[in-house]
Amino acid sequence: MENTLSPGLYIVATPIGNLGDITLRAVETLKGVAAVACEDTRVTGKLLHHLGIKQRLIRYDDHAGEHDRERLLALMATEPVALVSDAGTPLISDPGYRLVRTARERGIAVTSLPGPNAAVVALTLSGLPNDRFLFAGFLPNKAKAREDTLARLGQVPATLVFYETAPRLDASLAAIDAVLPGREVAVGRELTKKFEECRSGSPVELAAHYAAHPPKGEIVLLVAPPGDEPAGEVDVDALLLAALVESKASQAAASVARATGLDRKILYARAMELK
Repeated sequence: MENTLSPGLYIVATPIGNLGDITLRAVETLKGVAAVACEDTRVTGKLLHHLGIKQRLIRYDDHAGEHDRERLLALMATEPVALVSDAGTPLISDPGYRLVRTARERGIAVTSLPGPNAAVVALTLSGLPNDRFLFAGFLPNKAKAREDTLARLGQVPATLVFYETAPRLDASLAAIDAVLPGREVAVGRELTKKFEECRSGSPVELAAHYAAHPPKGEIVLLVAPPGDEPAGEVDVDALLLAALVESKASQAAASVARATGLDRKILYARAMELK
């Protein structure tokens, strides 16, 4: 393709897992720019290699400073420059906000190419109301800040959408159960990949499942809006049976006890009956 792109910044969404989700427009743009600004040159380099594209890569991540930004702005004033993240739509919980804002302030053309986004994929899979939703990035690391955030956002009449990591999922589910009791929750995991999963239920039910089946990969955590139908009473037998698939009775009882707060000895006795 002959380079017909005008100077400016081109925000290009890239696949979140399945490489087949790259758009034709994204491919043509990545071929036609003078350089690609990216979080990790190794990650973007693999994508470009898969697409058969050789391109100049410039690192632009969370640690980028004013000098890095000015270098890109100077280039895009005379040449087309693409901005990508490691996966998905740039700027959504990824670097790029200041670059776009400054480019606009200086009259540099900014073009955004729509494409994959984990939050939207999870929302459409979840079965939760999607006429209104609030994407809130990552929940805070500290317990008090996490609970305060949930209490504040929980009043918004919309499905809440968060990004989460596997090691923190249990703490976030516990916080949702404590602060927003009765809310249905959904967990989207490995989206667009071979082992894609979107599981819904109460925070306790999901916590028990993932205690028995430790999650891997990046996670999208969704919380139903206020006034939505409660998820219902916890089915202890169902939790134990799910845990017993891959765990001994003692381990299953322990995981369900952690998730529900019920007595471990009673749960162990019931697990032995269910085996």
